Amino acid sequence: MTLARRLAAAGVAGVAGLAAAGLAVGVTQRRRSIGRRDPDSTVLGSLRSPPTTVVADDGVPLHVEVDEPAEPTSPVTVVFCHGYALNLDCWHFQRAACREAGIRAVFYDQRSHGRSGRSSRENATIDHLALDLVRILDEIVPDGPVVLVGHSMGGMTVVGLVEAHPELVGDRIVGVGLIATTAGGLDPSRILFPLIPARIGGELTDGAIRTLARRHRTVDGLRRAGRSLATVVTDLFAFGDAVPASYVRFVDDMLSATPFEVVAEFFPSFRGLDKFDAVEVLGRVPASIVCGTSDRLTSIGHSRKLHDRIAGSRLLECEGAGHLVLLERHHEVDAELSRLYAAAAAGVVR
Repeated sequence: MTLARRLAAAGVAGVAGLAAAGLAVGVTQRRRSIGRRDPDSTVLGSLRSPPTTVVADDGVPLHVEVDEPAEPTSPVTVVFCHGYALNLDCWHFQRAACREAGIRAVFYDQRSHGRSGRSSRENATIDHLALDLVRILDEIVPDGPVVLVGHSMGGMTVVGLVEAHPELVGDRIVGVGLIATTAGGLDPSRILFPLIPARIGGELTDGAIRTLARRHRTVDGLRRAGRSLATVVTDLFAFGDAVPASYVRFVDDMLSATPFEVVAEFFPSFRGLDKFDAVEVLGRVPASIVCGTSDRLTSIGHSRKLHDRIAGSRLLECEGAGHLVLLERHHEVDAELSRLYAAAAAGVVR
């Protein structure tokens, strides 16, 4: 190697070293700043009820928990559908609000998530999540009016059900809440970035994800080894404001508990999602759409488009909030959902 090439190589290596050092310093500083934030005494994920199992059409066991109020105050049952790489615990504040209000509420872990069983690769799709939701309704809420509330992938699940069974809207389904979600036009790499190891760079394509999935145990090991950086990335992509450190750890724990193999299996469903035409039927019932204006995963434009396509819907834009707006701005979200439940119930008793 010529002297010039050696010097050039040394220069590149030096720049790379400085960049890595700068990244490490930046991660350390942000991690420390997260730790210095005002604490929150809420024990997230602590709300439980006796579990039951609903078996999906392909045999996958779905973990379900139902909060039955001693004295119900509403004729509706609310069913909550969580998002990608999370579990039912993410609804902590909304669950507490339903308990306080005396509203019957159903929570479940999506297939391959949380305490539910693993799906086959071919059934790891939005359409099959919609089939699971139908099964939940048939077995847990066989009678009476229902309000569906979905966050992120859970919102897509609701849209998938509506597309397959529009006749249920206005009959069984009397209200819908769509939080930080979309019905199509999504860039999947925006969702995947917080779920992959920092060492894995470059353009995320279906082929790259399939390759990583074949080495999913190694990927999971890298995610665990880089927890400091993972926490910082979670803070950056899940939230817009400086939330308490316990919120960041709570979300990061859910993300880390989701095997990368599961992450990879659901990836193709996001790229091909195109169901905006299906949501117009939701104009028959009260519908609330919520999103943070700083959502880096399903940006505010998706919620605005949903609002435009659903006649009479309400749109709550939480200024500066991120993708986990249901945690970050739970007071605002709970107030909007409370209005939704009341409007849905009023339509039932009219």
